[in-house]
Amino acid sequence: MKVHTKIGSMLSLAVLFTLSGCGESDSSSETASVSTAQKKAVLTTYADIALANYTDALADAQALNAAIDGFVAAPDAAKFEAAKAAWLTARESYGTTEIFRLSNGPIDSEDAGFMQTWGAPEGELNAWPLDENMIDYTTPTSGDPRTTGNIIDTAGMFTPNGGTEVNVTTITKTALAQLNENGGDANVATGYHAVEFLLWGQDQDYHDFEADTVTTGDTVAGQRSYTDYTTAPNAERRKAYLVAASELIVDDLQPMVTAWTAGSGSYREALLGGGANAIGADAALKQIFSGMGVFVKSELANERMAVALLTPSEEDEHSCFSDNTHRDVTLNYQGFVNVLKGTYKGTSRGTSFYSLLSASNKAKVDALISSIDAEIKTMNDAVASLHFDRQIISTNSTEFNNLKAAKNNMRDLGDEMVGVADAFGISLTEDDVTDPDETPLP
Repeated sequence: MKVHTKIGSMLSLAVLFTLSGCGESDSSSETASVSTAQKKAVLTTYADIALANYTDALADAQALNAAIDGFVAAPDAAKFEAAKAAWLTARESYGTTEIFRLSNGPIDSEDAGFMQTWGAPEGELNAWPLDENMIDYTTPTSGDPRTTGNIIDTAGMFTPNGGTEVNVTTITKTALAQLNENGGDANVATGYHAVEFLLWGQDQDYHDFEADTVTTGDTVAGQRSYTDYTTAPNAERRKAYLVAASELIVDDLQPMVTAWTAGSGSYREALLGGGANAIGADAALKQIFSGMGVFVKSELANERMAVALLTPSEEDEHSCFSDNTHRDVTLNYQGFVNVLKGTYKGTSRGTSFYSLLSASNKAKVDALISSIDAEIKTMNDAVASLHFDRQIISTNSTEFNNLKAAKNNMRDLGDEMVGVADAFGISLTEDDVTDPDETPLP
């Protein structure tokens, strides 16, 4: 598995550089049936949805942080469950923001100026999969003693596998940020999934991908006890880690709200063609359309679904500790639909990309969305008795084939962004909506 933060941003930058200096005079706009005013309108809708979505994600992250603070102050079973519930809620709003990735926006842009201003925090917020052994203990299926040599049980200098040492005498936000992806993509120390592991613990069978022997039962996620924060060894360091990691999520989301809020110097201003860093409408649209295609096709369909089906491994679930991957898939897909159709929480936010398509383009998109909607529903309906980590096993043929069909249709939907772009006079190929480093599949 791979984390695509850098790859997608580089693709978008290449798109942007291709169009730099062209602005509205780019030759593709001469054949576009969409007017300059309409392009401004759809970009405004896009920015409005981004602001609304990141505002909700920030509020939910703050509520998660408060729930964790309450638990850490006086740990008990009820407060532990409340913290887990707050994490699940926070994932709902964050899940739909992921469509703003891979489009050279503030969440993951590798443009030097944007990085300096907005921080490109995606890798710190949502990197996965993580090596949980780096953070805290795990229990091997063999019954051997718990693993050691992790951040939580190392009071002093800690060196991640392949990385450089960091002082973790005191676990702080700064120390965790220095450790995140230090030495490799799997060395994840921060973000939603680090907090998830600290709340749920492992839900992984390292001996046999299909035989769930660490936490048995198709409807059982990780079973960490709240006593890890009371009477267990390193309880105080575990508390410090949980608090610092949850605070970092808030710290990383606040700049995203600022970036999408109207004002001088904001990313929103640049996207809409204003300020010193103005992005031409055609350049903005090209990086958005390519990013949307790469996300739904290569990241969601391929990395988060196809790879899990291929293994099949719980480790290739996006939210493997909490067994919340079905919601990740649902929300990531919903974020794509939100942006394409100009809606958020079921309400129109203005002129949409979809509304300006031809009847034939709409028919192609509608057919794919209708199929995916049904497949997503089937996946979610099955979760009560068969979690995503069981649905990816081929012997559960009905569920497996349903996920496979959803994956295939999402890849086709990503390719349809070529036609969407063409309707706006923007030239894209299927290569532009495909991550060149996506995991090869048979």
